Amino acid sequence: MNKDALDEREFELVNIVGANLASNQRDLSKHLNLSLGQTNMLIRRLITKGYIRITQLNKRKVKYLLTPKGIAEKMRKSIKYTLKTINSIGLINDRLQLSLREFVERGERNFVILGKSDFAMLVEIAIKKLCNDAECHIIHREELPETANGEVLIICKEDVDARAYKIYGKILNLIEELAKDNMFVNTK
Repeated sequence: MNKDALDEREFELVNIVGANLASNQRDLSKHLNLSLGQTNMLIRRLITKGYIRITQLNKRKVKYLLTPKGIAEKMRKSIKYTLKTINSIGLINDRLQLSLREFVERGERNFVILGKSDFAMLVEIAIKKLCNDAECHIIHREELPETANGEVLIICKEDVDARAYKIYGKILNLIEELAKDNMFVNTK
């Protein structure tokens, strides 16, 4: 590993300094949830690596600033994180389509998505893509009514016992389905 590479805490400190979220070492310490001593050690390490510098404002006050190297590293790591996130969303979308394909191929076009979240929106996109030009009807619910009208229930929130929704007959708990999938287990 590159000796100048930032670990997670160092990167967090670079982000805090870059966003001007803290005006002194005590504020930095609170944002990082570290002791003053640990924060001081991190600051000194980042100064040595050339990511931040200190400007003396007066006898008692200093200002922490990102150096050009710090700005570049912050941007590089942010881009890397964004690309990793986009790749993960692509993998999840592929897995969702694989899980939902069976229902669509059997002619199902009515779905109830239990849960209102970004994940539920990804599920809706996957269903629409699978249905292609065929009309499909999707309802988002946080809680379900007592009766079902033949829809497929897609569970997109945690801690839901699918047995409680047995009136639906056709149920897919995507949270449990994806949790079983080794594709999403990070081994690093």
